[in-house]
Amino acid sequence: MRAEDLDIHALLAVDPQTGVVRFAGERALIVDATAMGALRRDLVDALGLDGARALLLRFGHAQGSRAAEAMRERFAWDDHETMREAGGRLGLLQGMLRLAPGTGPMTPGGATVPASYEAEQHLLHCGRAEVPVCWTLAGFASGYLSGAEGRDIVVLEDRCLARGDDACRFNARPREAWGALLDGHHAQVPANVAVKRLVADDDLLSTRSPAMRRVLELTRKLATVDSAVLILGDSGTGKDRIARHIHARSARAAAPFVALHCGAMAEPLLESELFGHARGAFTGAARDRIGLLEAAGAGTLFLDEVGEMSPAMQVKLLRALQQREIRRIGENHVRPIHARVLAATHRDLAAAVTAGSFRRDLYYRLRVIELRVPPLRERLEDILPLAESFLAAAALRLGRQALPISPAAALRLRGHTWPGNVRELEHAMERAAALATGPCVEPCDLPDDLHEVPPTPTPSAATGTLQQLEHAAILAALARHGGQQRAAAAELGISASTLYRRLRSFGP
Repeated sequence: MRAEDLDIHALLAVDPQTGVVRFAGERALIVDATAMGALRRDLVDALGLDGARALLLRFGHAQGSRAAEAMRERFAWDDHETMREAGGRLGLLQGMLRLAPGTGPMTPGGATVPASYEAEQHLLHCGRAEVPVCWTLAGFASGYLSGAEGRDIVVLEDRCLARGDDACRFNARPREAWGALLDGHHAQVPANVAVKRLVADDDLLSTRSPAMRRVLELTRKLATVDSAVLILGDSGTGKDRIARHIHARSARAAAPFVALHCGAMAEPLLESELFGHARGAFTGAARDRIGLLEAAGAGTLFLDEVGEMSPAMQVKLLRALQQREIRRIGENHVRPIHARVLAATHRDLAAAVTAGSFRRDLYYRLRVIELRVPPLRERLEDILPLAESFLAAAALRLGRQALPISPAAALRLRGHTWPGNVRELEHAMERAAALATGPCVEPCDLPDDLHEVPPTPTPSAATGTLQQLEHAAILAALARHGGQQRAAAAELGISASTLYRRLRSFGP
């Protein structure tokens, strides 16, 4: 698929019976440009230039992130650069801009835009500007490129038709490369717009295992509702990625995603992090501080490892969730909260409730909907796609060329039991990206604890318990068949459902 192959007739679908309009498969609206200009004028009047810029940047960023996700899911692109170029084509097809041929925000000279609907509407409703004002377009490009690149990209406009320049011009760089230019007036994309793997998570969307596909299907449904979700799974299975995926597909996607690890700090600090504090509330509280329940705004607060929370903190969190309000430490008045709360834990909270170490009422408050993420040992079909995704992302971060995985290394990856789950695999591939020097990633580039694939036991060499021998035989058969459970089950003379049950019974 090439960027120039994108066609408005293939992207736009209108159902005259229901009134539903879809663009690239996503629900869309046809909005009058002049009405958007009038909204811009009202935002500038009510919020000032800085407030209007921040709001329209967020709107554009969410729109660009969604567009990148739709492009990745809907089309098979020739390469990374082609999908990146498709962003400019989308802007043209949606009537937002006209991009000069041969230019782009990530090219050395930046993207030259001879026609911008946003500059046109600003001139019409607000008059001539003193600074670049294509805020929605800059946000859209930042969101789209961040989703396409898998890293935090910020696009700034340094020339603008609304300012009297002959064209608008946009330049894109990784956030850290902009340095001081993002400070103050030029901070065009707020840092709390969570870009990092929020949308189009390759490792989620490329899953092949039936168990993980069911999880992803459930996350899509959960994104359309506003209920509390409790995400369960072993450490390292990617529960945070699932939470980000739900947020990115929800109506809250334009608002912040805020994550807090509940087991990483002492109780007094955790209380301050969640609820905030007033100046002078305790020694060292030199200024007012907003808590994360407030900072999340209308977005999502993700409480990771909520099972580590002390009984006293459980009571305070339960009250906040029930009343939808909090009181900062040292204050006497309450403040409303609007964030959706997603929680996760590797612990068996039901057993903790029975044992009395976790409050039953908080458990049911967090567990309106329960989602279980399977460990990697139950998702053998996903190992190689995940490894390739992590390897490409690590190579991009390190500025190195992404290498293919050799058959010998692939066999080593498939044969490992992955007690650290997805996190362990991600770290293994980062090591491989850093160390590999040949044309492929070889076994010597992988961590030393990734042992050889266990051979199929024979009667003369059989040692250990019957369950251990059965485990080894199943792993070896799966490795020989590339993780395909049906083929491995046929070789072993059992049904695919029996093989699946055996895998689930093996435990960590």
